[in-house]
Amino acid sequence: MKMDNRNARRMMDRLGINMKEIPNVQEVVIRTPDKELHITAASVSEVNAQGQRVFQVMGEVEEVELEKNVFSEEDVLLVQQQTGASKEKAVAALEQSDGEVARAILKLTS
Repeated sequence: MKMDNRNARRMMDRLGINMKEIPNVQEVVIRTPDKELHITAASVSEVNAQGQRVFQVMGEVEEVELEKNVFSEEDVLLVQQQTGASKEKAVAALEQSDGEVARAILKLTS
């Protein structure tokens, strides 16, 4: 049985499903710890079904790898030795200090 757009919309209304187009979307960005997905020329629809909001996104996708801050083992070890912090805390302090060892040490000791 073939269903036209009008019948599909009626059926969705009976099931309590509302769908609407979100106008003037320029870009959608999805971030993960390793990468970002940039969806340009995006067409976004919002489906509201019984309180649950679902978004359907269509467009041109560009995948962007994120740079991870890599600190030398010497920098991490120096921060650890000067502060008594764990490796994880030393790396976190270096990240917050944009890789500056002195600022990372001050951050952990003050």
